Amino acid sequence: MTHPFLDLPPLTADRFAAIERRVAALLGTEQDVVITQGEALLPLEGCIRSGARPGSTALNVVTGPYGQTFGNWLRDCGAKVVDLEVPFHTAVTAAQVEQALAGHPEIDFVSLVHAEAATGNTNPVAEIGEVVRAHGALFMLDAVASVAAEPLLPDAWGVDLCVIGAQKAMGGPAGVSAVSVSPRAWERFAANPAAPRRSYLSLLDWKERWIDGGRRTLLHAPAQLEMLALEACVDRIEKDGLATVTARHSAAAAATRAGASALGGGLTPYVHEAKDAAPVATTLRTPPGVDAAALVAAALAADPSLPLVAGGGALAGEMIRVNHYGADATEDAVLSSLSALGAALAASGTAPEPVDQTAARRAALAAWS
Repeated sequence: MTHPFLDLPPLTADRFAAIERRVAALLGTEQDVVITQGEALLPLEGCIRSGARPGSTALNVVTGPYGQTFGNWLRDCGAKVVDLEVPFHTAVTAAQVEQALAGHPEIDFVSLVHAEAATGNTNPVAEIGEVVRAHGALFMLDAVASVAAEPLLPDAWGVDLCVIGAQKAMGGPAGVSAVSVSPRAWERFAANPAAPRRSYLSLLDWKERWIDGGRRTLLHAPAQLEMLALEACVDRIEKDGLATVTARHSAAAAATRAGASALGGGLTPYVHEAKDAAPVATTLRTPPGVDAAALVAAALAADPSLPLVAGGGALAGEMIRVNHYGADATEDAVLSSLSALGAALAASGTAPEPVDQTAARRAALAAWS
């Protein structure tokens, strides 16, 4: 008996290269694109270990947990790290980045997360890219949560390394990712004796054996299911239109923020300013005395399919995240999430103020339209 998920023909180099070209078109980039066979942490670590080395100095912008991870990798590579940390309820500014660069003229590598799904903020990459380009540093951007959720223009913004993943706004699996690499990033990698070679983390292996080889022979057997799923994601985005997809995510974010603000019960947006809020997810702060993890558990007990999670680590007790990305960037997902949170909050008996489900629905619909 044949099985559609198991009995697949081999994925050819031509098919792989065709998917690669379509991902490049999605990013609007003329740079080389490498599709990596794993979750986006694979190319992110590969970029850092290829670009950072002893004697280099990196500016690591921390607006959430992934920025903290990048700092650990940079230090592990022997680089001196200057951490620019801002409160998770806001975004970094280009002026803050410019000040950090001016204070450390030796900085030659900058790492930044575009949108932090974990904390619900997004950073002004266009303005930051202009500052980094003027300084001359290599610019790495984690765009895993922002691709297809908000504008992403790596070439226009001076991004040397732009890493994306399929699992959020693209609506695909977590097992495939990609990175666009500028010519000067390739030069930086090649000049780094510590850059991974003959390794799953090696981007230079892809450059030398795949790109420079005319994209005729793959380095290893590709992950067929994930590659086909990535192709299907791009099919769907191309069919709907990228502008339509990003607009849907923006509408979902605006509706969630407005609905939560009108819901009452003491819930408030975690990210203070709407301009700093990411379209991929909206984070909410619970009132004092209301445990976020318990509230989410109660909401999910009524409907386990809702895109609700409690914050991670130290934020588990005070943060709720509404993940309105991909298939959940819909009016129904937003309204159902708000309704479940409102019901759970009212039933808890710990809300410091009344819950108004009608006002929340009205505000969400108005914001969506």
